[in-house]
Amino acid sequence: MFILHKLLLEWVHCSAVLCCYLCVWPIYTLISCSCQDGKDHSCGLLEWVGEPVTFRRAETIAGKYGVWMKDPQPVPPYTRETTWRVDTVGTDVRQVFEYDSAEQFEKGHPSKVHVLARPMESTGAVVYRGALYFQRHKSRTLVKYDLQAEAVAVQKELPSAGYHGQFPYSWGGYTDIDLAVDEVGLWAIYSTALARGAIMLSKLDPETLEVERTWETNIRKQSVANAFMICGSLYTVSSYSSPEATVNYIYRTSTGTSAPLSLRFENRYGYSSMVDYNPAERKLFAWDNFNMVAYDVKLSGV
Repeated sequence: MFILHKLLLEWVHCSAVLCCYLCVWPIYTLISCSCQDGKDHSCGLLEWVGEPVTFRRAETIAGKYGVWMKDPQPVPPYTRETTWRVDTVGTDVRQVFEYDSAEQFEKGHPSKVHVLARPMESTGAVVYRGALYFQRHKSRTLVKYDLQAEAVAVQKELPSAGYHGQFPYSWGGYTDIDLAVDEVGLWAIYSTALARGAIMLSKLDPETLEVERTWETNIRKQSVANAFMICGSLYTVSSYSSPEATVNYIYRTSTGTSAPLSLRFENRYGYSSMVDYNPAERKLFAWDNFNMVAYDVKLSGV
């Protein structure tokens, strides 16, 4: 018998977008979005990934791997155009480059450089609601860093999560904990010893970093090159290097089931170390062998 624990309508403001979610706790289903920007922000399943468009190339060897981000729900003084970038090669990754505009980003002229008190681990960081979320180096601790205050707001261990090479993606790089943002909110993609390397997926409270709910999938984390979230579903990428890679699995949190996929995903430069979804732009952002690229996507029914 299905028991309704909690039913509510949650209106989520994301810049010029107003989205309505039906929450039958702890499952979130996107109902609709009314948008002042004239774009369609309703949800669906991934049907297609476009060709990569290159925005810039890293200047030094430290930029072979990295992460670049925009905030899908920015808070002042930040906008949807503000961009952040981290070059992640090395053991002391502390610098976070901030760009006020797309032009600054493409020219490589940061408006600010944040220096973290403690280094971050790998390419799993995201920016969400004015904060940088990342995994602390050699630790299962997650950190929320307030970008405007330039200070750590919250630190919290992700219970039992593998770290520093225990359960990375197939390309390595200490990618044990990968954070993601979609229409539903903030997620952690990881594994544990108890799960024996299967991908675990936890919905996180962005204010406290508390785990709201966890799903265990049947997808081996080290068998896939990367993963991202769209509309509450997990998608994985088959290869970090093949130009003929695919988005090869979906795991739906709404049903607790997975299924194989075969959607083309081009690794144009031969080494994709980061793939993340931006729900405001409806694009995948990726870091491919020094190059910062983005892919258009198409969702079913949208």
